[in-house]
Amino acid sequence: MRLSELLEGLEILEILGDPATEVDAVAYDSRKARRGTLFVCIEGFVTDGHKYVAQAAAQGTRAFLVQKPVEVPAGATVVRIADTRKGLAHVSDLFFGHPSGRLHMIGVTGTKGKTTTSYMVRGILRAAGRRTGLIGTIANIIGDEVVYASRTTPESYDLQALLSDMASAGMDSCVMEVSSQGLALDRVFRTEYDTGVFTNLYNDHIGPSEHATFEEYADAKAMLFSRCRNALVNADAPHAGRFLAATTGRLYTYGLGPMADVRASAIEKAVEGGRVGTRFQLDSPWFSGSVFVGMPGRFNLYNALAAIGCAGLAGCGLADVRAGLAEATVKGRVQPIPNDCGFTVIVDYAHNAASLESLLQTLREYVDGRLVVVFGCGGDRAKSRRYEMGEVAGRLADFTYVTSDNPRTEDPASIIDDILSTLLPSGGSHVVVPDRREAILRSIAEAKRGDMVVIAGKGHENYQIFADRTIHFDDAETAGEALAALPAASGAPA
Repeated sequence: MRLSELLEGLEILEILGDPATEVDAVAYDSRKARRGTLFVCIEGFVTDGHKYVAQAAAQGTRAFLVQKPVEVPAGATVVRIADTRKGLAHVSDLFFGHPSGRLHMIGVTGTKGKTTTSYMVRGILRAAGRRTGLIGTIANIIGDEVVYASRTTPESYDLQALLSDMASAGMDSCVMEVSSQGLALDRVFRTEYDTGVFTNLYNDHIGPSEHATFEEYADAKAMLFSRCRNALVNADAPHAGRFLAATTGRLYTYGLGPMADVRASAIEKAVEGGRVGTRFQLDSPWFSGSVFVGMPGRFNLYNALAAIGCAGLAGCGLADVRAGLAEATVKGRVQPIPNDCGFTVIVDYAHNAASLESLLQTLREYVDGRLVVVFGCGGDRAKSRRYEMGEVAGRLADFTYVTSDNPRTEDPASIIDDILSTLLPSGGSHVVVPDRREAILRSIAEAKRGDMVVIAGKGHENYQIFADRTIHFDDAETAGEALAALPAASGAPA
């Protein structure tokens, strides 16, 4: 296609060269630029693409999109605009033929709950027979193909390429996590959303490499709600008013209050099919009835209500909601490891004190025997996390296996000593097993009927980082191996 076709709708400050130049690829990494490529120069946090114009030209590139003056290579066309981040999103969307317009797009934003809500939505849509792709923190999924993600919201070119692949593969829907960085850095600019979801907002992601202030963080999140046809807002969340005010499309709310459009009442903990979760009475604009969500805790109840709202707006029915939520599973997020050994095993990403405390308090309600936790702390991270997690485990667990997480460049024994410095004064029963695999195997071998073993800290991660190497390690896989080695329905010796 001609360069001029990709520029349609952009406010051009200056063109040097021929806008009729033929373009058959777009790149923002100079190493991928070649003859026929439009190289978009992005000013990033680490480097500046404008510095690599000469390198791209030497590789044959003859079309450049810039936001500041550069030396024009011989025979090249250089187009200058005010903002090449928006420019990259614009030309990428046009290059791939506006793929978001060919999919039913659902975007989920918020501090917590994005991943779980996205998987719940996908589960319901799949139960309804919809071919649904997913883009998020853990992985990007097209049909049965799973590619582990490097960032929550991909760069705009990669996002549009992914959406194009989904549409080409026959997907009719896509649910994606939309991060504040993805919004602030215009990675989702020109992406067309049918429904945008707000889960909650907490004082997080504030710092030199993310958002300067809480206001900036909140404003970035709110951008999604001026770009979607339908907005679904958690009415019970702090700061919900900001998102209600930012909405320009049709507005729906969810929550536990009587005024919410999608609401839950008669809430009770429940266990069905060996899964711990919550049963509640659902009322919504589309359908009402009793629903079980196979993930425990009030936070997952809110995630389920958000997913139900998305499903209703997508034309799904109550039977689809029931089927999708009963089997809801998110890798590393209160993930049950199936077994018939008489006790429960859960893998979760809780890797700080607040998340571990919330997890253990929630799961305590479902335990008939002991609540057992296996955890360590990452190296090269704030030491305060170790002290805080040690205190939480000692106070809330009946027994703790203190082990390693990702020690990185630190001595695992030193990290464990830091954890013990607060666990020991709490009086919590525990044992130290430095090798994480051994700790998981032992915790399951020693579990008794009615116990719940919670393996915390790494969740969906499938690696372990040491000073001199990174190895494959998956908590869920290891737990599965340990369970397979036990006699069925035996529990363990009392």
